[in-house]
Amino acid sequence: MPAPILVTGAAGFIGFHVARRLLDDGHQVVGVDSFTPYYDVSLKEARFATLLPRNGFLGERLDLADPQAIRDLFARHRFTHVIHLAAQPGVRFVDPQPYVQSNMVAFVNMLEACRHGQVEHLVYASSSSVYGANRQLPFSEHTPADHPISLYAATKKANEMMAHSYAHLFGLPVTGLRFFTVYGPWGRPDMAVYTFTRAIAEGREIRVAHAGKVWRDFTYVDDIVEGIVRLVGQPAAADPAWDALDPDPATSSAPYRLFNIGNDHPQEVNHLIGLIEAALGRKAVRVDVPLPPGDVLETRADVSDLRRAVGFSPATSLADGVQKFVDWYRDYHGAA
Repeated sequence: MPAPILVTGAAGFIGFHVARRLLDDGHQVVGVDSFTPYYDVSLKEARFATLLPRNGFLGERLDLADPQAIRDLFARHRFTHVIHLAAQPGVRFVDPQPYVQSNMVAFVNMLEACRHGQVEHLVYASSSSVYGANRQLPFSEHTPADHPISLYAATKKANEMMAHSYAHLFGLPVTGLRFFTVYGPWGRPDMAVYTFTRAIAEGREIRVAHAGKVWRDFTYVDDIVEGIVRLVGQPAAADPAWDALDPDPATSSAPYRLFNIGNDHPQEVNHLIGLIEAALGRKAVRVDVPLPPGDVLETRADVSDLRRAVGFSPATSLADGVQKFVDWYRDYHGAA
């Protein structure tokens, strides 16, 4: 990949780690971000500031919902590979407009730019939330996911459908990645691992949904990154065995693929809280709350396709991942 790789959302949690890994591997990276204030922008600024001095990294601030800005970006750099991770996150966020602009308008702008720029492979972030009301566990890419229960999930499902249409109409190779509850150093402060750690460290109460009897396929960020970097160099290809009379949602007669990236080992939130307590040496002050709308009781990824495709599946234990996060938290916040 002699041309620079575009990483969108490079000041975001996963985008930052992907950009850093690509730089470590010797790639040139153009990282873009709009620095939206969904959570503390200072954390995004700190992530970006660690990338900017790196050889091979060029950072740009732009809004991907602006089609001319994207056209100009692609004209400057002639990308062959794009990793699109920028999005408005949050299954509990209810204002529709940020989702429409960041997850729908920006995504179609990216598809158009990749189409006209003759990009060899577009890898983009989907989400395990697309499985929605589907309770057939483990979640498989080969089963329909047609009942999202949050607006965020609906936009991610729409991204998958738009990507397929571009693969079919224009032959654009596209790979969608359904991430499962990503956590780790530099993580999002609205996610459970971060919010619980901060509250327990500061002696504040934590709000625990459904008495903590909720299972999540917690996936350490380095495992997510490993899956991304292995897949980006393997452009999606048409499945010659795809059957229109018995369609497989994960593949197509077009160059289109979907992959889960998850730990395939769900853990109860109560166990997560116990690990954080042990790492911090402090007990949590708990307040039980109902399961919020848009949340589900359990997620679990079937990652057999990922394992077959790239010879890898996430395996970092929650105990190891939580300790690494708490070590980073203490360093970043100067906490004792």
